[in-house]
Amino acid sequence: MVTAVEALGTAEPRLIVEPGLAARVAAIVEPVLEQLSFRLVRVRISGMDGCTVQIMAERADGTMAIEDCELVSRALSPVLDVADPIERAYRLEISSPGLDRPLVRRSDFERYAGNAVKIEMAVAINGRRRFRGLLLGADGDKARLRRTDAAPGDEPDVLLPIEEMAEAKLVLTNELVAQSLKRGKEAERTAAAERDGEPKDFRRANGKNRRVAQHEGD
Repeated sequence: MVTAVEALGTAEPRLIVEPGLAARVAAIVEPVLEQLSFRLVRVRISGMDGCTVQIMAERADGTMAIEDCELVSRALSPVLDVADPIERAYRLEISSPGLDRPLVRRSDFERYAGNAVKIEMAVAINGRRRFRGLLLGADGDKARLRRTDAAPGDEPDVLLPIEEMAEAKLVLTNELVAQSLKRGKEAERTAAAERDGEPKDFRRANGKNRRVAQHEGD
């Protein structure tokens, strides 16, 4: 059964986006990803050990296998070579979001409700930019957070505008790892059912480690 979040497919826009050169790369790669039924999560450009362009992507259900990373790398490499947004040699890295993943779409804040998150605002809320707590879901275009960093006298629950966030990501916890292990077992049952010719009841889920495919670009 396809959930409402999965039914959104690749069309749901990101509300948290990157600035500058990374935004230019995102504009180039996002249409290609959508044609392949993937969604862009994040573009990050770093100068550590040379220039690395990291493109984080996933399927609409949140999965991204190593084979998917390799497929995306083969599709994006020639497109980036032609567009040439980076003026120096770089390494292209395609990765899955991993467990401590960024949250960039409204549906991310709904899907991962109940997990610990840390959020950095681009626009301060009551003089504060950094928040940490339990994600309670989305309320319109805002995320509802039960703070674990609230000072005495502060309201424990806050509504944070998603489009005014610089970054939001899950915090790696034992509960999050347990959820991943549970999804992994469901994936194993799916594979066994498919081998036996039974209907598919579960979707393949990400493992604990982020999956990566790399390509050297000029």
